Amino acid sequence: MTNLESKIYNQEGKEVGNIDLAPEVFDLKWNADAVHQVVESMRSSARRSTAHTKTRGEVRGGGRKPWRQKGTGRARHGSIRSPIWVGGGVAHGPRSDKNYERKVNRKMKAKVLGMILSKKFKDREIFFLDSLSVNPPKTKEAKEKIVAWTKVPDFGKVAERRRNAFVIGLPTRSVEIARSFRNFGNISVEETRNLNPILLLKYRGLLLVDPKKTLPDLYKKFNAESKVKEVSSKPERKTKAVKK
Repeated sequence: MTNLESKIYNQEGKEVGNIDLAPEVFDLKWNADAVHQVVESMRSSARRSTAHTKTRGEVRGGGRKPWRQKGTGRARHGSIRSPIWVGGGVAHGPRSDKNYERKVNRKMKAKVLGMILSKKFKDREIFFLDSLSVNPPKTKEAKEKIVAWTKVPDFGKVAERRRNAFVIGLPTRSVEIARSFRNFGNISVEETRNLNPILLLKYRGLLLVDPKKTLPDLYKKFNAESKVKEVSSKPERKTKAVKK
């Protein structure tokens, strides 16, 4: 793994500096099978089991045999609530007690997230913004920001998409920013800690605001403690030697 570097831009689309990226997050090899397994598992776990049908033992009525077994010339039946009867129970229908949850290891989920981030970084679909503020919080102000960001190389091809253009990753929740961009159907505003493989695959680009705060949130998912750990200001306690 080599050292990675990316440029940082301001709200006007001008370059203001560079930032070093962790190779264990932004320089991983793509594995389509692992990505498919994690994404399908997450989608299955998020599935709500609401559809429910009744079996022949749960529908009302049908306690008496409709007619005697022999002598009528008709087929034998034991209950009018059989699945072959109109108004009867349903055989092999959906049940609300079915569990669709599929387990995904935390390390594997983080690995797949890194694969997606690495692919987007190689495709020049990840951009870094030093800060973002909208005052007043209006759609007009947000549109002016997007127009200014088109000055950033390769951002125009992402912003011009009519659907699922890009995600804005914030270090903390901002009601003003979310309110300003909510009228754009092709843009999503999320906290960086809530980024997941399904969201990143749905949208083409990723715009990370204030990388000094947002990147540590990503590194925590990969146990990159060395890049997040703060140096303690408390002096180490010295132990006195015991005289024999």
